[in-house]
Amino acid sequence: MDHWFLILISISLSISIPGLLRFILNRYFISKKLAHHKLPPSPQSIPLISNFLWLGRITPSNIHSILNPLHAKFGPILTIYFGFRPVIFIADRFLAHKALIQKGAIFASRPPAPETQRFRGSNRRLVSLSIYGPTWRLLRQNLTKKVLHPSCAKYSAHSRRWALQILKNRLESQEKSGQPVCLREHFRYAIFCLLGVICFGDEVDEDQIKQIQEVMHRAFLSSRRFHTLNLWPRVTKIVLRRRWEELFQLRQSVQDVTIPLIRARKKLQEEERTGMDTHHDHAVPYVDTLLALEFPDDIRKLNEKEISDLCSEFLNAGTDTTTTAFEWIMANLVKYPKIQEKLFMEIKGVVGDRDAKELNESDLKRMSYLKAVILEGLRRHSPAHLLVPHAVTEDLVLNNEYLIPKNAAINFLVAELGWDPKVWEDPMAFKPERFLDHENGITKEFDITGSREIKMMPFGAGRRICPGYHLSMLLLEFYLANLVWKYEWKAVDGSDVDLSEKIENTMAMRNPLQVHLSPR
Repeated sequence: MDHWFLILISISLSISIPGLLRFILNRYFISKKLAHHKLPPSPQSIPLISNFLWLGRITPSNIHSILNPLHAKFGPILTIYFGFRPVIFIADRFLAHKALIQKGAIFASRPPAPETQRFRGSNRRLVSLSIYGPTWRLLRQNLTKKVLHPSCAKYSAHSRRWALQILKNRLESQEKSGQPVCLREHFRYAIFCLLGVICFGDEVDEDQIKQIQEVMHRAFLSSRRFHTLNLWPRVTKIVLRRRWEELFQLRQSVQDVTIPLIRARKKLQEEERTGMDTHHDHAVPYVDTLLALEFPDDIRKLNEKEISDLCSEFLNAGTDTTTTAFEWIMANLVKYPKIQEKLFMEIKGVVGDRDAKELNESDLKRMSYLKAVILEGLRRHSPAHLLVPHAVTEDLVLNNEYLIPKNAAINFLVAELGWDPKVWEDPMAFKPERFLDHENGITKEFDITGSREIKMMPFGAGRRICPGYHLSMLLLEFYLANLVWKYEWKAVDGSDVDLSEKIENTMAMRNPLQVHLSPR
């Protein structure tokens, strides 16, 4: 899912007379209703004209270079009007905690979605896009309790090992060719295979998963072509009819490869019920849980297209963020060989005299430095620098000072929260030791969810925190430990690793990491 598109476009309404009326009512009527409170400060602007100039001025590649000076001038919270909608940016950890944790239920909704997102997401019936209410609660609880709960991890252990072997085979094949190994494409494929099995069940084979990945990748590469369709949908559906047709065809191509697998799972469920075989000792695929759901508003089962959209959301979101985080962490291990060696020695100490070709989850629990490396990677290189936009369910006053109107989109500068020099000494350096207790060398207790306090939030925080953060942490630990145990990772021809950034679906490395591997 294109989070940057959501951040910059979903926050504005279609250009229309009703939109203009809503803008006037919200900007002036609400301020009179709560006259003793004001919106967070904003740059000087010419009403309406400046609002639309911001739409053209801010892009995913320059948003931070624009926002950071504004925050330095106006403080930790500011307002910018994009079109008719105020967007409030928060860059302070205390304000973020008050909003997402202390006032979590009020800040848990979403602003209106653009027309193309409504189309691709079954009219917002996705975990990430649903407004705060019964449908969102149903979809999220289903995902977190039946698929992504830590207790489910043991049932997918064999799938993690299967994906690890796929990854090793691809890495070794490219290394033998004499070409530098591009970690990103191989790791992305292995994680997609793993999530494909979690989604569709063990019966799905690698060829089917590969076909799904290729179709979804094509859809992603084309996604930015459709941004202009949201400027005035009633007009673009006529003027840009062919582009709308292309969007329809792309969604249909994804459904063509996922719906047969959904039907296969439905048939298998019926056969299991007939044979009284419920497979309690196996992981329940995500599709199976969706087939059993009923929407609370319509009192009906999910249809095949809605299930397909939810599966696409699961596969895309899980693959992109985990791949980005892993590449950044490995890039730092290549750039700083002493950190890589220290991690290897910890792994060696845990394995001991055992002839272990592969590490398991019980080994990971004894690796403090491994956890510190991953936490530092997530702090220093958060895969997302902004969140999917939030909205409040009612007008409120934050911190007894700032008016947050119901029509506003709210976002948080995730990367800057992890780089706060008041919290982190030398914040731009990569120092895993900051997460260790120096007296005994074990990992300090650290709340990645931000429930007690927010020091960083790579997975978000509060009720909209990433539902897969438990699984993501497990995958990062499992694959990082196994790949460092199996290979020594070196930069190509001794060249330095470039840590500059580039906006893709996540905040990725501008130049994908390329390495040489040496079996240990």
